[in-house]
Amino acid sequence: MEKTENVMGTKKVLPLLVSMSVPPMISMLIQALYNIVDSMYVARVSEDALTAVSIAFPLQNLIIAVSCGFGIGLNACVARALGAKDEKEVKSAAAHGFWFCGVHWLLFVLMGLFLTGPFLRGFTDNPEIYKMSCQYTRIVLCFSIGSMYHLYSEKLFQATGNMVLPMIFQGVGAVFNIILDPILIFGWFGLPAMGVSGAAIATVASQILAGILSMTFFVKKCKEVPICLKGFRLDKTMLWKIYTVGIPSAIMMSLPSVLVAALNSVLAAFSATAIAVFGLYIKIQTFVYMPANGVIQGMRPIMSYNYGAKNRKRMKETLKASIQVTGVIMALGTVLFLAFPQVIMKLFDANEEMMKIGVPMLRIIAAGFLISTVGCVLSGAFEALGKGVQSLIVSLLRQLVIIIPLSVILAKTMGLFGVWITFPVAEFLAAAVGCVLYGRFMKKLTL
Repeated sequence: MEKTENVMGTKKVLPLLVSMSVPPMISMLIQALYNIVDSMYVARVSEDALTAVSIAFPLQNLIIAVSCGFGIGLNACVARALGAKDEKEVKSAAAHGFWFCGVHWLLFVLMGLFLTGPFLRGFTDNPEIYKMSCQYTRIVLCFSIGSMYHLYSEKLFQATGNMVLPMIFQGVGAVFNIILDPILIFGWFGLPAMGVSGAAIATVASQILAGILSMTFFVKKCKEVPICLKGFRLDKTMLWKIYTVGIPSAIMMSLPSVLVAALNSVLAAFSATAIAVFGLYIKIQTFVYMPANGVIQGMRPIMSYNYGAKNRKRMKETLKASIQVTGVIMALGTVLFLAFPQVIMKLFDANEEMMKIGVPMLRIIAAGFLISTVGCVLSGAFEALGKGVQSLIVSLLRQLVIIIPLSVILAKTMGLFGVWITFPVAEFLAAAVGCVLYGRFMKKLTL
């Protein structure tokens, strides 16, 4: 514990940030890669199969949103307690996190059994697409326990400054998914071809494997944050501390679900192909935003620790370094999307109609990548500082409040171009508001 504290509080910020960011960046890249590979395989089944997985995305993403949002709240609470050297607080946070991960999983089981059909019915009249989407979604929701506990242990590892082990476990799960996907989807080695159901089974199997490995190693290797379940007593104050950050973070991360559901309704007025293409974008853009999120994951414990240790100077240095590193990633993403949109679309066997829609979509939306650096980093900084509401405000502006109503208006007069242009507009306005909110916070801060 002492070694971790000394590093978090004394090592030069940029090298520390890089060392803590590279493992989750690699982990996020692997995660993005197997999501993309998953879509590539499904696209080879049929365009209907790709559409089925696309309309299932909002509910599937909700699992990650709740798990990761809760984990972020837990991460911030544990990291602050470590910085303040409060061992009792650390133990309490870890125990509450363990039990409430189970509660969240049970809620998703109920959702999978009773809400999947009514939700998906609102996005398609095609009985085959509806059937495949229901099959895929129910499997992913009801067997989400692996994802829940993998992310729980990952955030605890990260709170102690250990970014390497979560990367390894994520990588193992991702590789397993990539291997299992074609076997189950296309029926290799004498197995029946299960199509989109096979993709769902491969996904949950890899998540369960990663969850088992991560939990086992955490209990055995991480002594700074013991998970003590014996004699557990519910502490409303601890739940408040976790959920004050966790709920806004979960809402923030669920915004893509709301965004996709809303825009699918707008895009349905154009064609089912437009929905499928936008679903591809949502998967492809993770290849840019997940590495950026890796930097933010590396930033959070540093910010939280030094906030707890009352070191204002290192907080500022951490934020500056995070913006610089994230900006480089987003710039590379911008170049990739602007220069090679045809190549990207061809990875998914895009036909002429998909190319016609997808190429301009990628170029227009990519115009906002670099601007989004500010909003993404400030949102993560607010989470690390326990200011979940401010983080939520920035994220709402980036992904919901501006894009949805503006796309409804512009779609009527500018067609699909009007939908895509709302993304860079939203990033610019969110960045401006985020700067104002952070400036106000720092003026009031007395450390």
